[in-house]
Amino acid sequence: MTSINFAVLGPHNRGTIALHAHRPEEGLNLIALCAANLEKLEKYREKCGPDLIMTTDYREIMANPKVDAVFVCTPDYLHAEHAVAALEAGKHVFLEKPMAITIEDCDRILAAAKISKGKLFVGHNMRYFPVIQKMRELIEQGRIGRVEAIWCRHFINYGGDAYFKDWHSERRYTTSLLLQKGAHDIDIIHYLAGSHTKRVTGMGKLSVYNEVTDRRSPDEPGVFTFIAEHWPPLSQKKLSPIIDVEDHSMIMMQLANGVQASYMQCHYTPDSSRNYTVIGTEGRIENYGDHSSAAQWATVHLWNRRMEEPFQWQGNEVFRIPNIEGSHGGADPVMIDDFIRFLRGNESGGATPNDARVAVAVGVLGAESLRHGSVPFDIP
Repeated sequence: MTSINFAVLGPHNRGTIALHAHRPEEGLNLIALCAANLEKLEKYREKCGPDLIMTTDYREIMANPKVDAVFVCTPDYLHAEHAVAALEAGKHVFLEKPMAITIEDCDRILAAAKISKGKLFVGHNMRYFPVIQKMRELIEQGRIGRVEAIWCRHFINYGGDAYFKDWHSERRYTTSLLLQKGAHDIDIIHYLAGSHTKRVTGMGKLSVYNEVTDRRSPDEPGVFTFIAEHWPPLSQKKLSPIIDVEDHSMIMMQLANGVQASYMQCHYTPDSSRNYTVIGTEGRIENYGDHSSAAQWATVHLWNRRMEEPFQWQGNEVFRIPNIEGSHGGADPVMIDDFIRFLRGNESGGATPNDARVAVAVGVLGAESLRHGSVPFDIP
């Protein structure tokens, strides 16, 4: 497949990654987009030209024989409907993570992909983060021996500015933020461990944002508004009228290859960061910062010699991660390159659809566990 025509469902916000695929000089053209609101999309016309098709009905995209591949970047609760429709229409699909918000919907998508002429690619972009690639490289080189334990702490200082002001705050649209945000990290834990979770147990609760009384009205749209003065978290303004997802949660995972892992997430911290610790039989690695920027370096630290001092934060070796141009620390353009190579017949270096399905299953059943007395669940 040399020339490919793309369409994007959900071009606002995350959907802008589709612009990385518009390269007319390579035979790659973004020719159509579908959004509930067609305002504030001028940048698409500027880059893709005046003939760009714009519609509010995704079925027009599916019926268009000129569209070869579809970016599905709509809200999570619409992923299954839109991905299945595209696959049934024979289109290739780039599906933004999480794959869906239920295990059943993941399986619907997989069933559609199995009989479709189109290919399915799930956009777990963190696999392309240079930080994660460096950690994977050190593991594969045997620098910490055999991996036995992985811990991830996820601090989200913008939770009250984003996820508790719009549709993310309701279970019916997300299942849980443990799934919505955690699918990234669960997948990376699996990636670094070289295995999938087979049993999960969880604990968590809605501990802070339920106490905020300043709420928007049900007919007022939710808006992401990061305002530094809204601190401490109990001083947040215009939160969603319905909040029934947890604002902090944690799960423990038993992986099939024996690795044990934990993931912890909090939406009311003063800072924002992801921190992975991987412990093996001959050392450990840990990242500070998940991607570099012009203002800040991310680093990976290696401890693989016994130390007399109780703690040395820098470790035995420090690897500075270069700043690569592009969103998400340069990971998004690399991921789109991989997607295009995949459509042209090459193997993908990213998450497989089954990897994405398991990440959802762990998030779903981790939430079930924390809501039902921390009982463990086996991943089907």
